Amino acid sequence: NPDSAPIIHIIDFDDENNIINKNVLLHRAGEIWHISASPADKGVLATCYNKTADSKVLTCAAVWRMPAELEPGGHESPEDAASPAHALELLCHLDHPARGSTACVAWEPAGDGKRVISLADNHLLLWDLQESSSQALLASSASLEGKGQLKFTTGRWSPHHSCTQVATANDTAVRGWDTRTMSQIYCIENAHGQLVRDLDFNPNKQYCLASCGDDCRVKFWDTRKVTEPVRTLEEHSHWVWNVRYNHSHDQLVLTASSDSRVILSNMASISSEPFGHLVDDDDLSDQEERRPEEKSQEPPQDSVIATYEEHEDSVYAVEWAAADPWLFASLSYDGRLVVNRVPRALKYRILL
Repeated sequence: NPDSAPIIHIIDFDDENNIINKNVLLHRAGEIWHISASPADKGVLATCYNKTADSKVLTCAAVWRMPAELEPGGHESPEDAASPAHALELLCHLDHPARGSTACVAWEPAGDGKRVISLADNHLLLWDLQESSSQALLASSASLEGKGQLKFTTGRWSPHHSCTQVATANDTAVRGWDTRTMSQIYCIENAHGQLVRDLDFNPNKQYCLASCGDDCRVKFWDTRKVTEPVRTLEEHSHWVWNVRYNHSHDQLVLTASSDSRVILSNMASISSEPFGHLVDDDDLSDQEERRPEEKSQEPPQDSVIATYEEHEDSVYAVEWAAADPWLFASLSYDGRLVVNRVPRALKYRILL
């Protein structure tokens, strides 16, 4: 129905009974291209959405609050299929007269939910949300300079360095910015052979950044030395849309691709515990167990842990659960949402 408003699904996964419940929120402002949730307030989220003005289509950004009863952990039963859809409450727009279309919004990871960045065409904008997020003040900004029409495609706020660094992608380049001065601190000119689709910071290692793109590759960088990637994965056969580090165990890395697959990799050699818990003691002989000093010197092996092929179309998004380090969800172009778990055997090898 072309007259119906775009909707957001709030998914509630019942782990004990293996049941997915959902609630529906109406997003009447327009078609949604990007969603990001506040790390400090579970009822607040930002969207980037299409808006037609003067016969032009712009992608705008806004901050919204969902009804309290629908917040994650809310008490409304989602069982009733006839329950009415709820509307989002607009808190503020993230708009600027000089900006073009907004590619994405990223919240300060460890903050109080009051600072966000948005990427609009060639502008990097830092916003300060005031008074219950009902007003957004533009705190500072930076712009991409160069030939042609430069446009940001995505960005990620680093959880390290007291949250003073942001990484952005435009075309094949990845750049780092200092949010205190809004100046560039590093640049990887040709990070990928084609468009860079996504970025993610290792949550436990402050200089480690992952990138992925249309060259079918996933690359891992040390932002202090950006001439060559530290590691490269070439497991996908089409564009890689998403790369995500596990929040607790950074050797676990998820990637999603237009080849319809989600791949879970073990990047042990560049993790925060390179000689850590991934050695399976059952595989060690008595002789090896008697020489622990030699065992600890074995170089860890990176490998693909599992390939998930439940999707029949391009997988545009994959995310780890915030509350359960072994749970993740993926979403494909055909609207299929799949919830999966890290293989149990690997989970126990990591924990024991």
